[in-house]
Amino acid sequence: MRPILKALGAVMVTVVLIPLILTLAYGVKDPPSLAIWRRQADGDTVVQTWIPLTEMSPELVRGVIMAEDARFCLHWGIDLRQMRLVVKEAIAGEAPRGASTITMQVIKNLFLWPERSYLRKAIEVPLALWMDLVLSKDRILEIYLNTAQFTGSAYGVEAAAQQAFGRSAADLTRDEALALATVLPAPAARNAARPSKRQRAVIAHVERELDRAPWVFTCLAAPFRP
Repeated sequence: MRPILKALGAVMVTVVLIPLILTLAYGVKDPPSLAIWRRQADGDTVVQTWIPLTEMSPELVRGVIMAEDARFCLHWGIDLRQMRLVVKEAIAGEAPRGASTITMQVIKNLFLWPERSYLRKAIEVPLALWMDLVLSKDRILEIYLNTAQFTGSAYGVEAAAQQAFGRSAADLTRDEALALATVLPAPAARNAARPSKRQRAVIAHVERELDRAPWVFTCLAAPFRP
């Protein structure tokens, strides 16, 4: 019995260490994504073109932060304030909603499974704290914007921009950038090229917030600070 427990313990330690070590490597190496691998293993078409953050439209980068995680520059990988609100809402019997930060979504895309569960969240939290500790905010954002799903087949902003507008993510207009940014987190229901009335309302809200709250981007390098 003891050898079996030791073997199980060794396996668990290895499983924990792998993402910790890989996260360090991803500071300089562009990572693969389990989410993309799963799609490819199922025989689905996946389009992805990795580009550096500096080749993305600043309007797009800021729009994604404002739409997805406006406290990105203020937290350490997890947003405790949002998590407390979610817990209170759950206790009150309200419909559950996510409290994932951009960093937590990167962890999910690179290492974990897509289905929501308390187990996945329990793994995401310490890994997100670790990622925020060892990687810069710019690098975390770069990984996210290259691995997030924007359409049924496009992963990353470059493939999505080419698919939706026929141009590079660096050359998007402000309107195009915000339309693409607000596709997240519902790429199956939203369309950057033809935004619905509801999505246009989201775009208008994000645009107002961008003009009202430049402090949201203080952790980013130029030219992404307005």
